Amino acid sequence: MTLSSIPIPQAPRVPSHPIPTPSAETGRRALQAMIQERSILPALSVFHHELGDVFRISAGAFQSVMLAGPEACRFVLVTARDQLSWRPEGDPVTRLLRHGVLVEDGEAHDALRQAINPALHRRMLEKYVEGMWQAVDAIAEHWTADSPIDVLKEMRRIALLVVMDELYDADFAGDLERLLPSIIRAIQYISPGLWTIWPSVPRPGYEERLRILDDYLYKLIARRRDQPGGSGVLSLLIEAGLDDDLIRDQLLTLLIAGHDTSTTLLAWALYLMGRHPDVMARARLEVDAFLGPELPTLQSVQNLHYLDRVIQETMRLYPPIHIGNRRALTDLDFQGYHIPAGTRVAYSIYLTHRDPAHWPNPGKFIPDHFLPEAAAGRAPYTFLPFGGGPRNCIGRAFAEVEAKVVLGRLLQHFDFTLLSENVHAHMGATLEPRPGVIMRAHRREENYR
Repeated sequence: MTLSSIPIPQAPRVPSHPIPTPSAETGRRALQAMIQERSILPALSVFHHELGDVFRISAGAFQSVMLAGPEACRFVLVTARDQLSWRPEGDPVTRLLRHGVLVEDGEAHDALRQAINPALHRRMLEKYVEGMWQAVDAIAEHWTADSPIDVLKEMRRIALLVVMDELYDADFAGDLERLLPSIIRAIQYISPGLWTIWPSVPRPGYEERLRILDDYLYKLIARRRDQPGGSGVLSLLIEAGLDDDLIRDQLLTLLIAGHDTSTTLLAWALYLMGRHPDVMARARLEVDAFLGPELPTLQSVQNLHYLDRVIQETMRLYPPIHIGNRRALTDLDFQGYHIPAGTRVAYSIYLTHRDPAHWPNPGKFIPDHFLPEAAAGRAPYTFLPFGGGPRNCIGRAFAEVEAKVVLGRLLQHFDFTLLSENVHAHMGATLEPRPGVIMRAHRREENYR
């Protein structure tokens, strides 16, 4: 007998469990919850409650394994990161963003992120603060106490001015209203819809609006090439040697992802404070104590600890990016479940943030969930509004400061009264409050300057 003929014992394969699929009865309860709340999210909560942290979703052509909970999020974002693709080939998000950093994998993603990162680094934040509160003032100067405002629409205008003026060094005020319909159309193009279950569904009505947006971005690039300088994202991408098409892809990616997430966060925060006047009053007292009538600075907004907890709790209940989608590049195993290569894998930030195993009173708005002593023993990846791991949100620091500057400035100038409480979470490109957040803004003349 030769050495090569000796049989080598193989490690026994751990048998995998079948991935739970909703039964007819579970599906009925999920449908009832969805109809009652006018959102798919309560249906996902039913599945999660009855099936656990791993379950299968089937809807026409849409087939996905859904994961939830901190262990699952760590698995997707860290452990199996290299075995999962971010690029959803064939989806509208890839057709729109093309080779934007959000939908690139591997070395291509890393190179783009390295080129963009200096403009979003924490050391740059101080120079952006002035533009943030100026955007608030520019939009809010048109509000009157006699005319209720849709906070979702107004926060979108503020967020667009911040992104374009600060990150792209563009004077966007004159183009805002002209381009707003095209920007909203682009968001609708990548929002879940019939294309999710019927990929070949005709989608007329987008081409002209998206062309208008592209024309603006290419002209912006051409002007900056003719007039070099600046420290924003556009200048950095030109200096990095990217061609116009690749620069367009990054600009559109950051425009859509950067402003839409801030829009929904700010709108939800004002809605929740409107629903909880005691929280709004406490946040206003803090703003009065640390900002008073003075212009916000990076140093002064860092003292707004209670407002920061309000923002964190808003993102827990209504994370702007509430779900992440990947594609398995190889066979995967997670907690005894086998996930074949090619499977669409989704992880739910929304379900993770509302998991009663990790959050007391998970459905209630409690900013003190984020007191240091409350957060001290919390497991990693129970709270991940900006994702996690090596590909966490590149704009996190910018977004966190923006939220405090914008909300702080608004509370300096206005008392808000919520007029419509019949609001539900809509799964668009981000988690939007629908049909809108209607509020009355009463100007605080003593702080207006």
